[in-house]
Amino acid sequence: MGMAVGSTGGRGGRGHRRRGRHHGLISDINVTPFVDVMLVLLIIFMVAAPLLTVGVPIDLPETQAKALNSETQPITVSVNNAGQIYLQETEIPIDEVVPKLEAISRSGYDERIYVRGDKSADYGTVMRVMARISAAGYRNLGLVTLQEQDD
Repeated sequence: MGMAVGSTGGRGGRGHRRRGRHHGLISDINVTPFVDVMLVLLIIFMVAAPLLTVGVPIDLPETQAKALNSETQPITVSVNNAGQIYLQETEIPIDEVVPKLEAISRSGYDERIYVRGDKSADYGTVMRVMARISAAGYRNLGLVTLQEQDD
């Protein structure tokens, strides 16, 4: 006559519905592998970044100037303490600085060129290199220094 007290009525009660949900698709994204890969890449880039600097050994002077932000890899001309001139990492004579720059510059005379001069290098040699680059028409010319350390 009446309904039983333990009756679930209908399609199997709560227990059946709960089990049914677990058989469906899971719509959550598992980001753990993504985070793991990003952390590994971060470590690799932190280790590799110091190795990407220009390989000519130069003792740069220190200044209080702020670092420049640059999106692209600039062309670097270096003058060491013996007066030798390097374009990137290749030693060249002073007469070939401008022709080599014209050959490798991607954006013409708007290319950013950094001049690195050893602090014990002859000032005249560094200025002759800069004068030749400037006379050739390059407008984005800069000197590279180290930031002063507070003692």
